[in-house]
Amino acid sequence: MSHPALDAIHRGIIHGFEEEGYKPGKNLKIDFQNAQNDQSNLKTMSTKFANEDADLSIGIATPSAQALANTINKKPVILGAITDPKGAGLVKNNNHPGGNITGVSDQAPLKEQLGLIKKLMPPMKTLGIIYTSSDDSAVAQYKMFVKICKQENIPLKAYSIANTNDLTQVAQQAVRSVDAIYVPTDNTIAGAMQTLVGAANNAKVPVFPAVDTMVKQGGVATYGIDQYQLGVATGKMSAQILKGKKKPSTTPIKFFRHGKLIINEKQANKLGIKIPASLLKEAQQKGELIK
Repeated sequence: MSHPALDAIHRGIIHGFEEEGYKPGKNLKIDFQNAQNDQSNLKTMSTKFANEDADLSIGIATPSAQALANTINKKPVILGAITDPKGAGLVKNNNHPGGNITGVSDQAPLKEQLGLIKKLMPPMKTLGIIYTSSDDSAVAQYKMFVKICKQENIPLKAYSIANTNDLTQVAQQAVRSVDAIYVPTDNTIAGAMQTLVGAANNAKVPVFPAVDTMVKQGGVATYGIDQYQLGVATGKMSAQILKGKKKPSTTPIKFFRHGKLIINEKQANKLGIKIPASLLKEAQQKGELIK
């Protein structure tokens, strides 16, 4: 599967290896495989890496990581962009993985994100969330977001999809009942973001995604983890493990604690959302402002 967030992580991983002295094609051979969101492809590719006895394997996003973890038992497996590795059954403990697996989490700063939505949508009565029911990372974030909304007394309506074929119908249903839509870190929706944004724009309902690249695809704003830097961190960790400087069993899962502010001013203007000057300044100076 390919979409801007996953592509940014992939580029970042290469950069991370380079920062540690590895040059693809010279002292590093990379076999990049894209399963195109097909489970049978994931199993075939994981078996290929196991049979070739690859020195290290990296899984970007939960399905890839789970396929590698189910196939490779001894050589290191590095997780790239897994929201809750322990919750997904990939490690025993996020601080002490204890096996051949460790990596980097893409857990979004949910409280910051909800706070931003409240600032930009002060008259909001009901918030919607759309997520993919088969995506473990998306489900984990959905459950956490429900708890935060309860703490903040924000009425939340939840909508789930099985695949992209459901998105148009579910989006059209959601925009009739909510004032704004939140999307967690969800690869299925990220790959069909234009479908969601199209339905939401027609109803003048803003979409607030968890991921920075999804703001560029038509979301209004978020406090998001830089997906490229997440990839860099994954690449650097992988390189250090290849060098023998670290072991997966004793290397804690890396979490990014804070996100940068990304605002799509063009999209906000289209929907009649007034962005406070202080937030525009913050995005311009410390994050990213899309005009």
